[in-house]
Amino acid sequence: MRAFIFHAPGHASWDEVPDPQVKDGADAIIRVDTVTICGTDLHILKGDVPEVAPGTVLGHEAVGEVMEVGGDVRTVRPGDRVLVSCICACGHCHYCRRTRYGQCLGGGGWVLGHTIDGTQAEYVRVPFADLSVHPLTDSLDNKDAVLLADIFPTAYEVGVRNGAVGPGDTVVIVGAGPIGLAAIATAKLFSPSRIIAVDPAQSRLDAARAMGADSVVSSEEEPGQLVADLTDGHGAEVAIEAVGLPESFELCTRVVRPGGHIANVGVHGKPAALHLEDLWIKDVTITTGLVDTSSTPMLLRMAAARRLPTTSLISHSFGLDEMEEAYGVFAGAAVSGALKIALERAA
Repeated sequence: MRAFIFHAPGHASWDEVPDPQVKDGADAIIRVDTVTICGTDLHILKGDVPEVAPGTVLGHEAVGEVMEVGGDVRTVRPGDRVLVSCICACGHCHYCRRTRYGQCLGGGGWVLGHTIDGTQAEYVRVPFADLSVHPLTDSLDNKDAVLLADIFPTAYEVGVRNGAVGPGDTVVIVGAGPIGLAAIATAKLFSPSRIIAVDPAQSRLDAARAMGADSVVSSEEEPGQLVADLTDGHGAEVAIEAVGLPESFELCTRVVRPGGHIANVGVHGKPAALHLEDLWIKDVTITTGLVDTSSTPMLLRMAAARRLPTTSLISHSFGLDEMEEAYGVFAGAAVSGALKIALERAA
């Protein structure tokens, strides 16, 4: 098969590699029909995730067809159309028994495209298939469904739920890329009074407005002043960091009100200052996290019922064998206006 291989920071290519094989009774082999690129993949290419070994197939989100399963798999069978979750879960360890699948101690967690070969390929081996793939109904097409592999559960669990968004809150979302846009959509489920989106790119601010943000502001202007003006100087109840840069995190600490929540979602490649000299007195809660995907079945039901805006996040489509071009468009989002990219197997 062909797959997108990480060689070293700044270097990856679409190459021929051996087909994946069932290695364990809990495995499933999935033919990849639709796949996408995540901001975390760009972090890997920048060298921000040093655990990724040269030769690893990248990617951790996909929709496809089950081709083969191990003898222990009970919930899917060959021919099933499934969502491949970004998180794999053994189902038995200390954390999995508490639905903290991202912290799995039994060989799961974020492994696809990280510590084992991932989904940006023609086929992928998915471990612990009973908890790591989700059967799909015909009411949800591939482009809709692939957004439920990572960005929607991540935005909801790590951003909105960890941030304790509630009715009447002012929510500031720093970063209007795919995760930030999904955070807008899922925050709206809790009836905040106001959502403010911050981003340097006008195209992404426009997308944030279309997704339901009440106010948008460039990070190069005075977002802190806008938040103060809109909240009578109190600040936001919830600030969600959806970029992974020190300055984005520090902005969140400046716009949150006393007693508020900062939910860090972004993948950070270098340290961010924690100004406890200012924060110690403010009763602020700061959360971090890797998505567990425990919400994925619920979000799939909502998407199938058309209660989540999904396809509107797909801005560009490519063939699966156009992976290198798609990466260029996604990495150059400031110029291309790319939000989320879908790559599909040729019919």
